[in-house]
Amino acid sequence: MSKRPPLTDAEGEVRELTAADTAEFKPAKDVLPPELYAGLLEMNRRAGVRGPQKSPLKQPTTIRFDADVLAALKATGKGWQTRVNDAMREWIKSHPAG
Repeated sequence: MSKRPPLTDAEGEVRELTAADTAEFKPAKDVLPPELYAGLLEMNRRAGVRGPQKSPLKQPTTIRFDADVLAALKATGKGWQTRVNDAMREWIKSHPAG
């Protein structure tokens, strides 16, 4: 078996990995200290968990828009749903029920 070149060069740049390189990889639990591995597991478990909300959570719903209206709303970019929500809130304020 021939010796493979080091994974990094003198400047610390990582070379392109080969299938032979990845075949030698070991699971993190087999090479990390147990306390570090446990910490990573805990971090991963908490990832994506939201903390307490400052305001009421929004309720998911389904609403149907004409295709041109939806396209125009989405064309305004990221945050378009929040802007629709804000516009609806203003409309409700100016059009009280009953």
